[in-house]
Amino acid sequence: MEHHYIPMTSVRSGVCEEVSHNLFCYTNQIVNINLVGTAENWVLVDTGMPQSATRILEVVEDRFGAESKPKAIILTHGHFDHVGAVIDLVEAWHVLVYAHELEIPYLTGQASYPEPDGSVEGGLIAKISPFFPNEPINLGSHVRPLPSDGSIPGMLGWRWIHTPGHTPGHVSLFRGKDKTLIAGDAFVTVEQDSIYKVFTQKKQLTGPPVYFTTDWHAAEHSVRKLEALKPSVAITGHGVPMSGEELTSGLFQLATDFQRLAVPNHGRYVDDKIEIQ
Repeated sequence: MEHHYIPMTSVRSGVCEEVSHNLFCYTNQIVNINLVGTAENWVLVDTGMPQSATRILEVVEDRFGAESKPKAIILTHGHFDHVGAVIDLVEAWHVLVYAHELEIPYLTGQASYPEPDGSVEGGLIAKISPFFPNEPINLGSHVRPLPSDGSIPGMLGWRWIHTPGHTPGHVSLFRGKDKTLIAGDAFVTVEQDSIYKVFTQKKQLTGPPVYFTTDWHAAEHSVRKLEALKPSVAITGHGVPMSGEELTSGLFQLATDFQRLAVPNHGRYVDDKIEIQ
């Protein structure tokens, strides 16, 4: 199914910026999407909120010119705020979509995500999260699993990394040459359960959004995996891009004290806090 427009926004909505070499970030309401590459060869990573295709097409035209289309669409995962425009964009561009094989059921109408947890410890967005859609979309034959060798179609020099926890098939994308990371929601740079902090985009490196994360042990492993890469710059699914010492120290602290800093004290998907060795 296609999801309806969701009236959530932030002070960064509409902001476009080149964060790293050939890496362009556009904030669509409360979520970041990325245009990676040049006008001759580029890829779209994630597709923003529902009913946002028209604005994304305008951003692409401003960036790469009229009639430009990507080599592919890459999805970090299939939650509604990352696939909102994907069906409309596939129809407009006639391109393939790639995601981890474990996300394919949520992108082909076969399975719904677990319901958002309104009981989880957190702010107002966490409390209203049961109203967020968790039903699958159906891309049919337009979606393919990412190559098993870690390469990414259309993104030479990048590799995908399986970073589950927030969803089973969540992936992050890494360019080793300059240590640039597209983290998706493996970790974010805003406290995503707080409506005030989401609107103001107050910068704070935190774990994945609490109301949609169903496997906290896997989420911790994923953050540790990303921290070990020592990224120099990161664009997360939510919040302001982060770089330098702010990213290095914040990610190290999150990885080493994940249970205290990221895992809620209570919630439907929160197990007993067992330190991962």
